[in-house]
Amino acid sequence: MQRRTFLRATSAGAGAVALCGTLWQGAAAHAASSAGTPASAGPYGPLLPPGDLGVAVPRGFSVRVVARSSHWVRGILWHPAPDGGACFPDGDGWIYVSNSEIPLIGGASALRFRPDGTVDRAYRILSGTTLNCAGGATPWRTWLSCEETFRGRVFETDPYGRRSAVAHPAMGRFKHEAAACDPDRRVVYLTEDEGDGCFYRYTPHTWGELDSGRLDVLCESSGGGVEWRQVPDPSGPVFGRQTRHQVSAALHFDGGEGCHYHDGVCYFTTKGDNRVWAYDAEAGSLGVAYDSTGPLDGVDNITGTAGGDLYVAEDGGNMEINVITPQGVVAPVVRIDGQEESEITGPAFSPDGTRLYFSSQRGTSGNAAGLGGITYEMSGPFRH
Repeated sequence: MQRRTFLRATSAGAGAVALCGTLWQGAAAHAASSAGTPASAGPYGPLLPPGDLGVAVPRGFSVRVVARSSHWVRGILWHPAPDGGACFPDGDGWIYVSNSEIPLIGGASALRFRPDGTVDRAYRILSGTTLNCAGGATPWRTWLSCEETFRGRVFETDPYGRRSAVAHPAMGRFKHEAAACDPDRRVVYLTEDEGDGCFYRYTPHTWGELDSGRLDVLCESSGGGVEWRQVPDPSGPVFGRQTRHQVSAALHFDGGEGCHYHDGVCYFTTKGDNRVWAYDAEAGSLGVAYDSTGPLDGVDNITGTAGGDLYVAEDGGNMEINVITPQGVVAPVVRIDGQEESEITGPAFSPDGTRLYFSSQRGTSGNAAGLGGITYEMSGPFRH
């Protein structure tokens, strides 16, 4: 089944939007039924019993710990509360970057891996920021680290540690969550972690330079579909209206989380209603790729593969990462046992697609400050 066929089967129609600003019109039974597919029908088969690390994976896969919060790793103390992350190629090795979702000193760190998978070095790429939750990689190999706080900012960082991070206030001052670059339309999509948050599109004046541009918000159109309208004041003044309240026709989503762009579609998750949305940028329509009924519960960070598989991490639920295939199959690919007070964050594939990195933000301790965070690497025959 092709991507557009899947979207037609799982959406509420091309941009069907209720006047109240919600999209779900009861036509997503297809998504609910596909979500009920047994886990054993997943592309990797069922999960085996958890191993010594308390992590369950399918046959043929293995897991190891690559970093622990508050523990030394190649010259730095790995940050607490690891959150959003991404991988970048680096010569014959690769780099995994990870945000730190703690106040005041959050920032982000990086792990550089040698060709054999051993950690070569670790270093900070952003410091002195607050509650860095998710973000997104750019085509020019920088990491957008987003602050999940009132009037939060987007920082563009260098995964290779050569250049200082730069804030981009033109991308909006709001409770940022994730970012996803669309190189085809030369825009960046942004989610907002509020109970009535919005979905944004940032168009830089020059692609590859994010310091200036136009911020739009997704709105209900007069014809019943969706359209983009400019946010009058992206700075979100303290004593004025926040960005999500500046355009009356703006669509509101219940707790925006991760987002991921692939083949003309930006997928984004909303934790309040446990959905994975699909904005078809080519058609200019909005649909639902996954509704709340099924094995995936507590949707949060999301990533994907070149082949179209989506990988969605759970905040709570039963601590799984689930795959959603282009055929609509939903099944767990990894589960962490004994860490019910944590959440899975930062899923990202190595450049060759054979390793999946992710973290348990609070680990076995459940410590609210994330001091027990654990960052893992899962290796095996992933579908590309």
